[in-house]
Amino acid sequence: MSTAFDADVTACADLVRRADAPRFQAAMAAPVAARGVLFPVYAFNVEVARAPWVTSEPMIAEMRLQWWVDALEEIRAGGAVRRHEVVTPLARVLDAEGAGLLIDLIEARRWDVERAPFEDEADFTRYIEATSGNLIRAAARALGPAEEDVLRDAGFALGLANWFRAIPALEAAGRKPLPDGRPEAVRMLAREGLRRLAKARTARADVSSAAAPALFPLWETGPVLRAAMRRPASVAEGALDPAPARSRFGLMLRALSGRW
Repeated sequence: MSTAFDADVTACADLVRRADAPRFQAAMAAPVAARGVLFPVYAFNVEVARAPWVTSEPMIAEMRLQWWVDALEEIRAGGAVRRHEVVTPLARVLDAEGAGLLIDLIEARRWDVERAPFEDEADFTRYIEATSGNLIRAAARALGPAEEDVLRDAGFALGLANWFRAIPALEAAGRKPLPDGRPEAVRMLAREGLRRLAKARTARADVSSAAAPALFPLWETGPVLRAAMRRPASVAEGALDPAPARSRFGLMLRALSGRW
């Protein structure tokens, strides 16, 4: 698959830089060829993640999501694909299964449009695995071989950490972002995220060096989850962000060593 770093990929990188700084920094720590894969995947995620929030009209949000489903169906079919600064480079790096993973991601994102609370913890877990998990799986698949179970565990841990960080904004928007917001329930969720993160890292050997950059976004996951477990109130307070200098140093070390 082509990973040419052309004007479209540059536009994708700029979109990710503006809207998803942690993933932008993680992609910039990757080899140049990997960036040509990661930026279109991450730009797609930016577009889909914000689609339900740029309008108060559910029908318009659904139409935006359906547009992306239709574009991915074109990629999955292997024929002509619509011209678009994100779709065009995305079509160069996804195979049919990768496109299918991202279609499933969009289907999970319909929760953001419906704005109903999660039914239970299992429902919440499915959402995190289908959004963050499928994103990591699609990115890794486009880069190189990796064990699916490792990617699922890593994707859940990363998605949970990012979700915790987003909770103040979600609550301000009138959402109920957790099935159980009590401190003990938040602590248990954080503990489960850390368990799955540790499990994924124990199996690093099952992720090829080519696919490893798809897991570089995990660089802040451990500190965020540990902070949430130590003091669950920090989730609602928006006080989970690691110290910037220490965090950047951690990313640099992981990128140099490959030990995501």
